[in-house]
Amino acid sequence: MLEALLIVGIVVAVQLWQARDLPVGPAPALAGTLVDGRVTSLTDVLETADGRPVLVAFWATWCPVCKAEEGNIDAVARDWPTLTVAMQSGDAAAVAKHLKERELGFTAAVDADGRLASDWKVRGVPTHFIVDGRGNIRFQLVGYATELGLRARLWWAQRFAA
Repeated sequence: MLEALLIVGIVVAVQLWQARDLPVGPAPALAGTLVDGRVTSLTDVLETADGRPVLVAFWATWCPVCKAEEGNIDAVARDWPTLTVAMQSGDAAAVAKHLKERELGFTAAVDADGRLASDWKVRGVPTHFIVDGRGNIRFQLVGYATELGLRARLWWAQRFAA
């Protein structure tokens, strides 16, 4: 039992360390161009979400952990408002090719130079944020995210508004 508690403690400590500089409170501005050329922003997504929380997911085509979890993001994006950002993954054509090859239904803002990620203080991918309907960051998660874990955080942010 002591060993299990020690492992849980280490995991929690690593998670806290990884998220130490990520933004809290009001979400920073996030606006970019999607792979299909449309311009979007977190403000636009929040407006169309009609008060529901939004998953903001930073990922990269070259990231093996991102590839492992992209099915989770795709499943969540079918049911919850989602804005993904492809960080330093090439131009729109390269990101669109990746999405098509992997048969992913979500779209992505292209962050070829990492500027959007830098604005959100994202140093590594995958990094996820749950932003409530008022535009406040409720959860941050660095590393692999399960579908259930993302859904639980979204539900919590909706059910227990800040």
